Amino acid sequence: MAKDIYDLIIIGAGPAGLAASIYASRYKVKHLVIAKEPGGQANEAHKVENWPGTVSISGLELGQKMREHSEKLGGKIIMDAVSSIKKESDIWNITTHTENYKAKYIILALGMEYRKLQIPGENEFKGKGVSYCPTCDAPFFKDKTVAVAGGGNSAASAALLLAEYASKVYLIYRGDKLRCDPSYCEKYEKNPKITVIYSSNIKEIRGEKMVESIILDKEFEGKESLAVDGVFIEIGSEPGVELTKQLGVSSDEQGFVIVSADQSTNVPGVYAAGDATTGSNKTRQIITAAAEGAVAAGSVYRKLQTA
Repeated sequence: MAKDIYDLIIIGAGPAGLAASIYASRYKVKHLVIAKEPGGQANEAHKVENWPGTVSISGLELGQKMREHSEKLGGKIIMDAVSSIKKESDIWNITTHTENYKAKYIILALGMEYRKLQIPGENEFKGKGVSYCPTCDAPFFKDKTVAVAGGGNSAASAALLLAEYASKVYLIYRGDKLRCDPSYCEKYEKNPKITVIYSSNIKEIRGEKMVESIILDKEFEGKESLAVDGVFIEIGSEPGVELTKQLGVSSDEQGFVIVSADQSTNVPGVYAAGDATTGSNKTRQIITAAAEGAVAAGSVYRKLQTA
C-alpha cells in the first residue's frame, strides 16, 4: 500500500495534466502525476504555431518542455496506467498496474482516443502500414506512397508532414471540401506531392504482411484500388471514458466530461481538465487544455485551504 496521502493526484500528462502540475507546485500542493506517457496527443502535432510567444515548435518538443517545467518545480510523474479508482472515507484510492496511491482530490486530464475507420484490414495492419501517428511514423515512409484519411486540420497537417518524406500522398475525404484552416489549405494546395480525393471513403485496406493497397468506395482515375505503402487515419478523436464511467462522472451526449467553471465534476473531489471536457467551449487546443489544468489546480488549492 502507498505510504503517503497526496493532496492531489493528476491522471494524465498532456498539456492539461502538466499545466495542473505546474500550478499545483506553485501552490505548494503535494501532488503526483500518473500517465501512460507524457505529452499526450500534443506529441503528435507536426508543428504548433499558435502557442503564444513561440512562433513554431513541434508538439513533441513543446510537450517535453512542459514536462521539464513540471519536474523542475518538483512535480513527480509516474509512468503507469490507472486501472481503478475507489473512495474510502474521504480518500481516493488509485490503483495502477504496479502500485496503490491515495489522494484527497483528483484531476482527470484523460485527453482523447483516436477514432477508427472500422473497416477490414485496419486492425490487422496496425503497425504494419496503418498508423494514427504521422509524427511517429512519417520517416518510415521515405520515397513511398501513402494515404491519409480525413479532412480536418489533423489530416491536412499529416499530409504536409508526410509529403516531406513520401513521394506521393493521397488525402482522402468523404466531403467535397476540406475543413482545415486556411493556413493549412494554402500549404497543401501548393504541394505537388499531395492529391486530394474528395467525396470518397476507404472501405478496405489490403496486403499480405504489410499494407499494399486500399479500396475506395468510388473510382478515382478509373479505378477503385490504389497502391499505397501506408495509411494514416486522421478522422478525429473522442474522449477517454473508461475511468469517468467507473467514477460515475457525468458526460454529455458526445462523451465529454461535464465541468463547471471551476473544472469540478458532479462527483465531489473529482475535477477534470483538457480536451475531454465540456470546458473552453470544446475548443480543444493546447492552450485551452493548459488553461483548464491551471484552473483545476487552483480550485483544488482553494478547497484544501478551506478544508
